[in-house]
Amino acid sequence: MKTRGRRRSSNIEDRRGQEGAGGFGGPVAIGGGGLGIVGIILFLLFGGDLDSLFGVGGSDQSGAGIQDGGSAYVETAEEEELADFVAVVLADTEEIWGKVFEENGMTYQEPTLVLYTGSVQSACGFNSAAVGPFYCPGDHKLYIDLSFYNELKNRFNAPGDFAMAYVVAHEVGHHVQTLLGVNEEVNRIRQRVSEEEYNRYSVAMELQADYLAGVWAKHAQEKGYLEEGDFEEAMNAASAIGDDTIQRRARGYVVPESFTHGSSAQRMEWFNRGFKYGDLDHGDTFSVLLK
Repeated sequence: MKTRGRRRSSNIEDRRGQEGAGGFGGPVAIGGGGLGIVGIILFLLFGGDLDSLFGVGGSDQSGAGIQDGGSAYVETAEEEELADFVAVVLADTEEIWGKVFEENGMTYQEPTLVLYTGSVQSACGFNSAAVGPFYCPGDHKLYIDLSFYNELKNRFNAPGDFAMAYVVAHEVGHHVQTLLGVNEEVNRIRQRVSEEEYNRYSVAMELQADYLAGVWAKHAQEKGYLEEGDFEEAMNAASAIGDDTIQRRARGYVVPESFTHGSSAQRMEWFNRGFKYGDLDHGDTFSVLLK
């Protein structure tokens, strides 16, 4: 992805080097299935757990400007490059979603991206980096530990800068869902359906975020930001984190009833659909999946 000389978002909050309070528990354990840290990372990849997604508490915030939490953290050259890269991607999402919302008679509220190391406290509770990148609707913030890039590349065999861009775009997709009221509606449904039934809504939620990531990628391509191979990197990442692929790797077998994020084929399909249409009109995963 082309980033040289491009605008960086100022909506970055750097908490790297700060230790989070609390222990490894609560929302992080949801969906882990007793698989340990690696299993949790695999299972929750690209969206975190649903308790984080629908956490309550805290006031909505959308930061305006780089915020220094007073950390003395010294980043490596690789981390500096990655931080710069995600700042460019976030700036692209601001520009693109701002335009899409305006075209649909709405105003886009920009989220804040929080960089952290190890663990972090959000309005959705305490989380370890083991959950992977996640979005908290309670404070309108995306949370990313940059070490995830190496996990994505080395453990999940999904290398490339655009695979990481896909991570950011997917989490921004959850923010778009919050602004559109999708999070609120699904959270209400959660209170009155069984866990197995709710899993179907969870899958629809995650696949819609994949669709929205595809919408962003389509507009980024039209602006000339994508390079040869970028689309394939995103599709490879979508395939690598499908529930069936994750479960087969972790357990040796697949349990479709327990899917919460969608199969590899579904994740690729919806990202590709978003890339094809580039609008809000063709991303109703709920109508398609919950017939």
